Amino acid sequence: MTTVFIISAPSGSGKSTLVNRVRELVPGLKFSVSYTTRQPRGKEQNGKEYFFVSRKEFEAMIAKGEFLEYADVFGNYYGTAARFLHDAQKNGRDLLLDIDVQGAAQIKAKIRDAASIFILPPDRLQLERRLRDRGLDPDPVIQRRLAAAAREIENYSKYDYILVNDDLKESVKALQAILLAERFKHSAEPATDQTQTQCFEIAERCRRANMEERLQPIIASFVQPAHSELITKVLALFATAAKWLGLMLYFVRHAAS
Repeated sequence: MTTVFIISAPSGSGKSTLVNRVRELVPGLKFSVSYTTRQPRGKEQNGKEYFFVSRKEFEAMIAKGEFLEYADVFGNYYGTAARFLHDAQKNGRDLLLDIDVQGAAQIKAKIRDAASIFILPPDRLQLERRLRDRGLDPDPVIQRRLAAAAREIENYSKYDYILVNDDLKESVKALQAILLAERFKHSAEPATDQTQTQCFEIAERCRRANMEERLQPIIASFVQPAHSELITKVLALFATAAKWLGLMLYFVRHAAS
């Protein structure tokens, strides 16, 4: 039986690094390389990080029903070809999907027993630092990604597991444990050895219900800046309005005299 693993995270949370590390540790995984209409970044290679196609090609694939899921993100299409699931099932492997929250919702609707994992940064400040350190985006794009992250995090309750990526080594260990625990769960053999028991224990700690308390300050760190930005914008509008009102009163008084 093929187990489908869904992994989602805000941009800059370290998802790609975690996925790459865990693919080296967990055998029998088929990784789905997504299709996208965006341009390659840095050293990205076609067929490795993504399959880079034109918008016309992507929409032709949509029309043919070739996608398991797809979504429009920041004006570009991203999608998972259904052939990856078929290949995994044919070869008796599990399928690992690195997709956003829109795609995850589509997969969950089609494959209800898919295991979903949401990866979070320690807080908003850390996420912003990571986005700036990687040097890929100008400030307006970084701000847009932070705003998108705040919206994406609101979907955490739709995921089975939550992983806070504050320590790479521990996060890799936790993600590995989740994947193996789900695999063991679907196995006919009972969990008997110490490795299986440890995987179940680590995975259980990452269950959403067991992570709620730890999540609250992380979520708050994304909400508070948004409120502060709104207040700043409102105050700026008031300042502009007061300036124009002052000018109008000046001209009215000048005209009256």
